[in-house]
Amino acid sequence: MNINDICGLDEVMPDAIDLRHISAEQFAQLGMKQIAYVKPIVVSGSARFAIHAADGTRMAIAKGLDVAIAAIVQHEMEPAQLQ
Repeated sequence: MNINDICGLDEVMPDAIDLRHISAEQFAQLGMKQIAYVKPIVVSGSARFAIHAADGTRMAIAKGLDVAIAAIVQHEMEPAQLQ
């Protein structure tokens, strides 16, 4: 018996995965298409905001935090801010 059986998740989420049985590569891919991180950076002496995929890959640089978040939301992802 696993957590999906106990909670009845197989009925609600038939494609749910048991995190105890995934590979390191699969774990690293969690959130890749759903989450993007915003990190403040300095480019040529100017404050900017880098947008990164969940694995840390830089996807874009924006002039403002609001622009970075809007770009993430426009691409149907969830923004997360790093300090």
